[in-house]
Amino acid sequence: MTNQLANKQLLEARQKIDEIDSKLIETLDERFRLTWDVGLLKAENKLDPLDKVREAEKLAKLRSLCNKNTLNPDFIEEIFSRIMEEVVKNHQSIER
Repeated sequence: MTNQLANKQLLEARQKIDEIDSKLIETLDERFRLTWDVGLLKAENKLDPLDKVREAEKLAKLRSLCNKNTLNPDFIEEIFSRIMEEVVKNHQSIER
């Protein structure tokens, strides 16, 4: 393989990665908008911003989805735990 061909393939792969990253950002934005609505609902009904049972169930489901894919379940749990921490923080800010 020539360097020129390798560089072309590298550029194509990076463009696909950039597209996926954009989709991930859009999806996270959509997720956070929906969780904001959940936070408003919780605040209006005086519900706790943190639902430990829901979080545990969600993390277990996400881990099981990793079994069908090539993703490391510990890594996915770490990412989603951080996302959920931010959601709870947002819910707590609504509550005040």
